[in-house]
Amino acid sequence: MQSDSSTRHNFKYPQSSQLTPVVSSGTAKLPRKILDGIFAFPPNRETLGATAYFILEKSGNILLDCPLSDETNQQFLREKGGVRWLFLTHRGGIGKKVRQMQADFGFEVVIQEQEAYLLPEIEVITFERELRLTPNCEVFWTPGHSPGSSCLYCSDRGGILFSGRHLLPKSVEEIAPLRTAKTFHWHRQLRSVQTIRDRFTPETLHYICPGANTGFLRGKGFIDRAYDRLSQIDLAVNPDL
Repeated sequence: MQSDSSTRHNFKYPQSSQLTPVVSSGTAKLPRKILDGIFAFPPNRETLGATAYFILEKSGNILLDCPLSDETNQQFLREKGGVRWLFLTHRGGIGKKVRQMQADFGFEVVIQEQEAYLLPEIEVITFERELRLTPNCEVFWTPGHSPGSSCLYCSDRGGILFSGRHLLPKSVEEIAPLRTAKTFHWHRQLRSVQTIRDRFTPETLHYICPGANTGFLRGKGFIDRAYDRLSQIDLAVNPDL
């Protein structure tokens, strides 16, 4: 694991008797395969409809944001070899049972340093600007939607960007930063879009997997021709960029 600046925060684990039993909803759907080794969970009502992802990696599987912690999802994760990392793209991706899931699976929780305070009783690894989790996958800071909003990039499979709520679909072919009532700093978010443009090329970024609004994708599960779509976002109308 490599980083420009990373910090491990060690907190005391709860006793097993303090953990809340997992209860199946009885209506849960299995995560859906959307690309080779990439699975999307159904939107999680605990995170206001956010979509979590599971990434199969030889050096350790990555869970991106929190799916609903029910029997269906936990069994799926076990059958796929467990979880090495839980990466949280932003505060809105934090579920209600992170502590229990960490105790059950023994994974590392990774979050940008400005939002680590939201998990005071959980062992976390923080980073300032970027952090490499596996030979293929790295996370990097894209502030704006929230102070610690971050993305995960996998360099294989044509290049996949998991954008959290930093970039969201407007249609099956459109991706954009969306300003909402909860946006932390709109102009920083726009600057982060430019940062992503500068970081990648059409050859290194083929797909974007957004963290919400996935109903716009009409079952496709991802935005393809990702760099081209990213380049089509008009930032010139924002003079303060």
